[in-house]
Amino acid sequence: MTIDWINFTPWAALAGGVLIGAAASLFVLLNGRIAGISGLLASLLETAGEGRSEKLLFLLGILLAPLLWMLFATLPAMEFQSGWIGLLVAGMLVGVGTRYGSGCTSGHGVCGISRLSPRSIVATVAFMAAGFATVYVLRHLLGG
Repeated sequence: MTIDWINFTPWAALAGGVLIGAAASLFVLLNGRIAGISGLLASLLETAGEGRSEKLLFLLGILLAPLLWMLFATLPAMEFQSGWIGLLVAGMLVGVGTRYGSGCTSGHGVCGISRLSPRSIVATVAFMAAGFATVYVLRHLLGG
């Protein structure tokens, strides 16, 4: 394995991590809720529930952040090597997995691990192991 030093951006990655941590921390401090994206999105689809406005604003901020970024720099190019069918299947699998796992990487990985939640640590290890296994099978066994 080699590092692409030309495109290696540790300061941008650090800044992004700090911003994600700050947003998740502020959300839990100000609202008393975990900033798990799949949970926030699912709660917006329910007919009744409290705190809908702050959940909607938080999700809207996530969607608007790339537009704000475009004011200062160009967005990185996106490339889908598997095509649209693979992207849709992957999205559906992630959606089903977040429901069965009672959360996603933002809820378990960012918020849960920072609270030292054993359930979140196990869930994050399972997410990562599934991702590693999927890449290994697709890239090395199936040659994709």
